[in-house]
Amino acid sequence: MLLYEHPLSSYAQKVKIALREKGLDFTVETPAALGTGTAGGPFAAASPRNEVPTLIDGEARIFDSTIILEYLEDKYPSPPLLPRDPAARAEARMIEDLCDTLYEAVNWGLSEIRWFKRAEGPQAEKMKATAARQTAQLQAWLSDKLGDRPWFNGESFGWADLSVAPYLNRSFFYGLGTPAGSTLAKWRDRLIERPSVATTFNEFEAAASGMASAHERLASGQIRREYRDHRLEWMMKSGGQQIVLDGLAKNNVRFTWPLG
Repeated sequence: MLLYEHPLSSYAQKVKIALREKGLDFTVETPAALGTGTAGGPFAAASPRNEVPTLIDGEARIFDSTIILEYLEDKYPSPPLLPRDPAARAEARMIEDLCDTLYEAVNWGLSEIRWFKRAEGPQAEKMKATAARQTAQLQAWLSDKLGDRPWFNGESFGWADLSVAPYLNRSFFYGLGTPAGSTLAKWRDRLIERPSVATTFNEFEAAASGMASAHERLASGQIRREYRDHRLEWMMKSGGQQIVLDGLAKNNVRFTWPLG
């Protein structure tokens, strides 16, 4: 199997954790021109939206992290990642959906400010404060969902846990983690003991260390960031309206395929 990915992508991290938990052999590749919307070759043929992750498994060409997880669960059911109870399975999917949209948008917005310097000075501080409040609300919801269970999936690690993992970990990376001894902090302590997660998080941190010049690459036109659905909503409701307009004027903001 070949996984087109980027180590900073929370969506790709989910899939890598799942592949590693299932003990499947795979190779990874970051497509050339990823982040511009103009990538070509086999990757673009498999992923019309030019988004990672995209999985190649024999003749199968699968994009979208949730669909990839479903494919892996169908084709490689052991060990299972989804719980057996229908209500618990639905809850795992709801947790995944919230993290993939609302939580991802907050983290992504912080990346736009911290790494790509879309906002600076008072505007940046105001938007980061908004993101911190939103993160706290999301973490409170997740803490309630976890309760006193060891895992979001229940008694064993699974789908819901790998869906939360990249997003909560990025909050900790940004200094927005929950206090030591809190429900989520203790869950994360258990989480990072798993080799599948530790390896994936190490790859994330290694890639993050190379982002110091990200704003320069954006300014030079090498990168056009994708302001897709929930990300655009976050910008518009969190003080970034002018950022969107400026990005469109400079042609370093793009939307999802098919392009206008």
